[in-house]
Amino acid sequence: MAVDFRLYLITDRKIATKPLPEAVRLALNGGVRAIQLREKDLPVRDLLALARELRTMTREFGARLFVNDRVDVAIAADADGVHLAHASMPAHAVRKIVPDDFLIGVSTHDLEEAWQAEAEGADFITFGPVFATPSKMSYGLPPGPEALEEAVRKVAIPVFGLGGIRQRSIDTVLAAGAFGISLISGILAADDIRQAAADMCRTIQGTLAGERQG
Repeated sequence: MAVDFRLYLITDRKIATKPLPEAVRLALNGGVRAIQLREKDLPVRDLLALARELRTMTREFGARLFVNDRVDVAIAADADGVHLAHASMPAHAVRKIVPDDFLIGVSTHDLEEAWQAEAEGADFITFGPVFATPSKMSYGLPPGPEALEEAVRKVAIPVFGLGGIRQRSIDTVLAAGAFGISLISGILAADDIRQAAADMCRTIQGTLAGERQG
């Protein structure tokens, strides 16, 4: 299964301006075609129920569903893949217990982690934070677009820029060679989630089209 999306939306029900299922539906209506369910504090039964609800919804839109870290929940919900933290079960171990067409994403924060994720069999990585963002303050100063560009040059798998990305910074992230954009608040915290998603999709498509013409 190929990585066939450019905008990778990560959930956070605590910052979403609508109840999460409604927020995700609005984002899908706006053009998002990949959702990562990342609600770490939910009990596993609640997480599975939410994953199954989002699985039905994403299928309706022809979109991908990933579950953060919980391989068991991802399999039980018939998700398209799982997204692993750097300290999670390594991708090569996950590969032994998931369907052949399962996609594995891995979060990375520097070049060493990016190399390791690729070596362990990740299909794609997120890299960041590219810009300062409250959710990633524990990682210190953001690596920045230059570090993203280096990671893109030195790994062969798709790299999604993550962290502090807004409409105005999409061009910078894609100019660094990122395959796509990953974000949370830029869409879910918007007053108009559908419009924010549509604007992001339009900007990404326009930037990529310009690069191809150039």
